[in-house]
Amino acid sequence: MTTGIVLIILSAALLHATWNTIVKTAGDRTSTLGLVALGHVIPGLVMVTVLPFPSVESWPYLIASTVIHFGYFYMLGQAYKHGDLSVVYPIARGIVPALVSLWAMLFVGEILPAQAWYGIALIAVAIQISSWAALRHGVGRAALFFALGTGFCISGYSLVDGVGVRLSGDTLSYWAWHSVLHIFIVGFIALRRGNAIRALPRRTWMIGILGGIVSMTAYGLVLYAKNFAPLGAVSALRETSVIFAALIGFVFLGEGNWRRRLLAAVLMAGGVALIGLSI
Repeated sequence: MTTGIVLIILSAALLHATWNTIVKTAGDRTSTLGLVALGHVIPGLVMVTVLPFPSVESWPYLIASTVIHFGYFYMLGQAYKHGDLSVVYPIARGIVPALVSLWAMLFVGEILPAQAWYGIALIAVAIQISSWAALRHGVGRAALFFALGTGFCISGYSLVDGVGVRLSGDTLSYWAWHSVLHIFIVGFIALRRGNAIRALPRRTWMIGILGGIVSMTAYGLVLYAKNFAPLGAVSALRETSVIFAALIGFVFLGEGNWRRRLLAAVLMAGGVALIGLSI
C-alpha cells in the first residue's frame, strides 16, 4: 500500500472522528444524525447533475448499501439506548476490521498477508484500550447485542461499497449517488422526529449539516482508497477514527486518561505501519 493511500485513509479517519465528536456533543443525537444525513444529500444532489451515471452493475450494491445503512442506524440507535457511547462505539468499531477482512476473503478472494493481520489485531486492541475505563465496568446484554449488530452492519456496507465502487466505472458518481440515497434515512428520521428537528436552533442545523458534509468527504476518501487497496486493510486504517476521537475527547473535551490514550495511539501507529508495509 502506497504512503499516499495510507495518508488518504488516515485523513478520512480523522474527518470521521470529527463528525462523530459533533454527534457526541449534541443534545439530541437522533435528530443530529438526521441533519448529518441531510448534509450528505445536499452536495450529492448537486454532484449528480454534472457527473455521469454509475454503471448498471453497481446499482444493486448502492441499493444494498442503503438498506444496510438503515440497519446500521437502527442498531446504533438501540445500542445508544441501552449503553453509553464510550462503551458501544469501541465494541462496534473494534470488530469491523477483522470482519471486513474475513468477508473480503470469503466473497472477493482478497487474502491479506500475516503481517497485515497483526496490524489489524494491534488496531483492534488499541480501540479497546482507548475506552478501557468504560468497558471494564461491564456491558449489558442488550447494549452488547446491538453494538455487535452495529459492527456487523458496518462490515456489511463496507464490503458492499468496496465491490460496488469498483464496478461503478466512476468513483465520484458512486459517491454522489451513495450520498443522495441518504435521503431515505433523512425521511425516516424526519417522520419519527420531525417536530424535534424543526425545534432545533439554527446553529444546531448548521453544525449538523456541516458534520454531514465532513462525513461525506471522509467516506468519499475511503471509497477512493478501496479502488487501490484490500478492503480489510482499508477498513482497519479507517477504524483508527476511534483513536482520533479519543484523542480529540482528551484534548478538547477533557475526557479520559492521557497515558491510556497515548498507549492506544502508539499501538494504532504500530498497526498502521504493519499494514502499510505489508501490502
